[in-house]
Amino acid sequence: MKTIWMSALVLGSIVLSGAGPANQSTVQDTAASRFEAMTGLVGVWRRADKPDSPLRIRFSLTAGGTVLVEEWLRRDQPHSLTLYHRDGSDLLATHYCPQGNQPRLVASTAHAADALVFKFRDATDLDAQHESHLVELGFELSAPDQMKRSEIYRQNGADEASELHLVRE
Repeated sequence: MKTIWMSALVLGSIVLSGAGPANQSTVQDTAASRFEAMTGLVGVWRRADKPDSPLRIRFSLTAGGTVLVEEWLRRDQPHSLTLYHRDGSDLLATHYCPQGNQPRLVASTAHAADALVFKFRDATDLDAQHESHLVELGFELSAPDQMKRSEIYRQNGADEASELHLVRE
């Protein structure tokens, strides 16, 4: 009897693990397609509501096209940097913040096809009791030459949201 239960357990594990790779592949395809959608951001962006603003956001690819670099510039001076890349079935963002911390966020799959939202996973060099840090980052990519970019920063347990409407330069 014990042999029958062990066989059934092993067979069940094989069946379930057989379903796993197909699901894993679908999730990886989702991460790949979301990363591919983000590569459409390559170029320079400016605020739609303030064309004279010194802020420019430049997106470029590096590492053989496997990493998307988002660089914020104020009058050609670097301000912050966010790197986007796949990690298996996840799409990650690591934000290098002027506050000196580096939040890591993971893309959520529970959003519309033209929206991408990254949620806080963890951070390096963060004193959460005293430092502001990024906990959510969103993109609405409904048109090729414009986007809405949103952020939520947390400090002392309070969240502060901001949103930018950007157009290609």
